[in-house]
Amino acid sequence: MTADRRATRLEHFLIEQGWHPDDRATLAADASFRRYDRLRRGAETAVLMDAPPDKERPAAFVRIARLLQAFGLSAPKILAADEAEGFVLLEDFGDRTFTVALAEGAEELPLYLKAVETLATLQGRWQPGTTTEIEAYGAEELLREVRLLTDWTWPALSVSGLQPDAVNAYEAAWREVFVRLEALPSTLVLRDFHVDNLMELSGREGPDAVGLLDFQDALIGHPAYDLVSLLEDARRDIEPETVDASLEAYFAALPALDSPAFRDGYAILGAQRAAKIIGIFTRLDRRDGKPNYLRHVPRTWRHLNRSLAHPALTPVAAWFAAHWPENLRLSPAPQEAA
Repeated sequence: MTADRRATRLEHFLIEQGWHPDDRATLAADASFRRYDRLRRGAETAVLMDAPPDKERPAAFVRIARLLQAFGLSAPKILAADEAEGFVLLEDFGDRTFTVALAEGAEELPLYLKAVETLATLQGRWQPGTTTEIEAYGAEELLREVRLLTDWTWPALSVSGLQPDAVNAYEAAWREVFVRLEALPSTLVLRDFHVDNLMELSGREGPDAVGLLDFQDALIGHPAYDLVSLLEDARRDIEPETVDASLEAYFAALPALDSPAFRDGYAILGAQRAAKIIGIFTRLDRRDGKPNYLRHVPRTWRHLNRSLAHPALTPVAAWFAAHWPENLRLSPAPQEAA
């Protein structure tokens, strides 16, 4: 579909729902192909998510939103949706993300404890077999993601390519450690559970006071993944005391959890996620002309290096020691414009 035709379809969608196409303003755009506009109709507002279905997953967003609401959590209400075109009208949660609240001087620890309470509530209410429509976040997908580091970041840092034997050894090392993730039952993994995607909602209590965003890529996977997303944030440094208190609160909320197995998984997925993010941020610069994300790469390397020190990562740590020198664990220089 051409851009002009899609714009016409969007106007028709808004008019059908009683909104004037001109009464909207850009709310946000991110590293994906989605964009968000705020609509106004007198004192009433709503959010338009424009997610081209050939590049995004609007139907999955609608499905996961309704699932989260069934668990008593605050995902935006779906006011209307044209999933085939990728247009979704959402409840407007306002502008106060946790990121905004922190920038305005809110205390860090209480916000993170709210996030942990919400995550623990989600995982506590999740039951195996809740849905069969969500795919597994298994070893093959995790492996595909860590390949982003060798596919994009290594070529951006070194004039010589990795030899096939080194690439094969990289994948074998990750496969070996991913086996440990099978020690705990799976749960719903939102995958981008961090302060940019969490909202402070007034007039609500407990886990319901935290608005959830950006969950259309949710999968069924290891329970540590979303906690890693929160506490090893690629975009901001978090006080060690906040990390420790958040982990304690998580274990207190889920006392039946196998803590040693969880901590192994936390370290493995911390390393996996860091490797993926470094690769993604490099790709955003090299392929998409978005160099701003590179400023977060040094922090993400720190996360990766710290995770590699955990005994559960011994095979992967040995690979990095043999093939990726310390002086190349840094951010690539931005790609020069052609």
